[in-house]
Amino acid sequence: MKELLSNLAVWSIVLSGAALLAGLVLIRRGDRVNHPRAMLAATALAALFLVFYLTRWALYGTTAYGGPEAWRGAYYALLLTHTVLAAVNGPLALYVIWRAFKGQFSHHRRWARVLVPIWLYVALSGWAIYLVLKRHGVETGTFTF
Repeated sequence: MKELLSNLAVWSIVLSGAALLAGLVLIRRGDRVNHPRAMLAATALAALFLVFYLTRWALYGTTAYGGPEAWRGAYYALLLTHTVLAAVNGPLALYVIWRAFKGQFSHHRRWARVLVPIWLYVALSGWAIYLVLKRHGVETGTFTF
């Protein structure tokens, strides 16, 4: 079950990034019908990621880095930037979507230009963190409440 939740989490965030890129291509082509569909799909997939990730975390605890000491600093720098930007990404995405629904497209576009690189970084860095921990992770155990 733990591996299934991990795989569902990582694939949902990777597919979220792919849907985000599709939405970007669609709006650059002027497709105002399919752009919102792709972006809402990206948002739904990101929300699914959060459900899978938090479920795995609640059931099985965290995984610590146990790889080569020479990589420790780079890993924690990646983890720190990923975590901070992931925390910013959710509220910013909701704000950008809200602006679109309100028809305030100049604000939507301005903030989407900030959001898209953050979202893509979070998706790609999350995938990289998953791969590092899959190879070099040390299970820390479950939490007791």
